[in-house]
Amino acid sequence: MDGIASLCLILSGVLLVFLIASFGWLVFGRYVLNNTPTWVEQSSLLIVVYITCLGAASGVRANTHLSIDFIREGMPVPLRTFFRYLADSVVLIFGGFMAYEGSGLVMTNLERAIPMIGMSESWRAMPLVICGSLVVVFSLANIIDRICGINRLEDV
Repeated sequence: MDGIASLCLILSGVLLVFLIASFGWLVFGRYVLNNTPTWVEQSSLLIVVYITCLGAASGVRANTHLSIDFIREGMPVPLRTFFRYLADSVVLIFGGFMAYEGSGLVMTNLERAIPMIGMSESWRAMPLVICGSLVVVFSLANIIDRICGINRLEDV
């Protein structure tokens, strides 16, 4: 699972480099060539969604999302453990909901095209399906790690 999470971060990094390069091309085209490339804005919006969703899914595995856990960590160990399982379960349910609803968006937007780049509008919703599925898998892996006694997520 850690390899998949790392792959998500690597892919996000590559997309970020492409995003920066495409904006460089936009500025060069607009101010030097006096010919603005129209595809950059729409492709950038699409790429930002992929970067965000892949990074968010990876953060679930690495437990790097912002959280306020000082109350949970101040509780006795049995309650602390229960609330850790509860938090993972809520994230798992959220990921499932995101994947399910995202798949509905993918299916309803198959015939619509993104302006300027001509790709199906479903490509904008696909990151929700990917991220939601990865969140479910990573949450399950975190729960299994905790059950097996692998404390890679706790700072205890």
